[in-house]
Amino acid sequence: MHVHLLLFCFLISLSARSQETVVYCGKLIDGYSDRVLNEYSILIDGDRISDVVKGYVKSDDDVRLIDLRNYTVMPGFIDMHVHLEHETGKNKYMNKFTQNPEDKAFESVVYAERTLLAGFTTVRDLGGSGVNIALRNAINKGLIDGPRIFTAGKSLGVTGGHADPTNGYSRALMGNPGPEDGVVNGVEDARKAVRQRYKNGADLIKITATGGVLSLAKSGTGPHFQEDEIRAVVETAKDYGFHVAAHAHGDDGMQRAVRAGVTTIEHGTYMSVETMQMMKERNTYFIPTLLAGAFVAEKAEVEGYYPDIIVPKAAMVGPQIYETYKKAVKLDVPIGFGTDAGVFLHGDNGKEFEIMVRGGMTAMQAIKCATSVNASILKETENIGGVKKGLCADLVAVIGDPTKDIKLLQQIHFVMKSGVIYKSNK
Repeated sequence: MHVHLLLFCFLISLSARSQETVVYCGKLIDGYSDRVLNEYSILIDGDRISDVVKGYVKSDDDVRLIDLRNYTVMPGFIDMHVHLEHETGKNKYMNKFTQNPEDKAFESVVYAERTLLAGFTTVRDLGGSGVNIALRNAINKGLIDGPRIFTAGKSLGVTGGHADPTNGYSRALMGNPGPEDGVVNGVEDARKAVRQRYKNGADLIKITATGGVLSLAKSGTGPHFQEDEIRAVVETAKDYGFHVAAHAHGDDGMQRAVRAGVTTIEHGTYMSVETMQMMKERNTYFIPTLLAGAFVAEKAEVEGYYPDIIVPKAAMVGPQIYETYKKAVKLDVPIGFGTDAGVFLHGDNGKEFEIMVRGGMTAMQAIKCATSVNASILKETENIGGVKKGLCADLVAVIGDPTKDIKLLQQIHFVMKSGVIYKSNK
């Protein structure tokens, strides 16, 4: 038995050693520094980075060597606003009547893999039917390939609001959805809805503090929660260790959400300078979703792509989000990286970088938004968001220097998540 134990220990040791990896980086953007570093080695033990050292270290024969000396290596990107259960298309508004949860589940597998291969090793899913929770679990179990997911499960809204799942239905089908379905009317509903999300397995809470662009309703800007309702959501969420993300286009709804203590404002289309100052004072982050804004404005010109009630909202939102973002950059509002993928095609997330730079950020600022900044918002700085000792081995690589050509981040050649290689076009 003693011999068997020694043999077992030897095999475990051998297995652990076989997982050791050295990555040679011609250039390295670590997610923290403002400069591009040259000629570094990343040492990986299992799923974690064990060290980051200057120069190309000599590796033993039994250590896996990944030679990226002709590439720029970066931390895996984090997208703070995706919807992995669905994707834009002319049939989107009919799908809720024709699709079953199983259909959504199989489609989400495709969208998740596309997202990962685009270099996004972590995402925050801000609302679906609950399939997004099962998707997260399947990825965590290694059953399918996809990014690390932090999910809100089903978004919270008010009756007739952006997250009311029966908007656009006939009166015979509308019913009266409540907190279990994510529909809130009053403080008690707010608390119950948060607790239901916890019971369902969510990681955070998403509210729709104003109307939405793509919901079947006339106004996309009016406030949809009373401030005491949002405060009840935030307070209850804190009991479960959740933060709260607030979808908001109109300024009044944003101010209510910021005063109530949400962590992020999503979209922020008609954000005023006053609201920007409030966000700076409270360290509330702006997630501008510029690519989604540009996409819906473009598709608003395609006859029949969106229902008629949506077209004027979609035509206005893209240009306005971009102008708001430019002001926010100049005022030094806290900004994270998020795209609203699903509103456009999954896998195109990297195009957001280009718009962020065009709107006033440096390339390095935009990259840091998608790495260390977003990790900080998620309170996951000990796990993700950079290339340093102790963090998850999440790496992406491109040919060339993205600080000189930000479009390179739309052509990811190498993707590693937790020490596992998912893409290698070397």
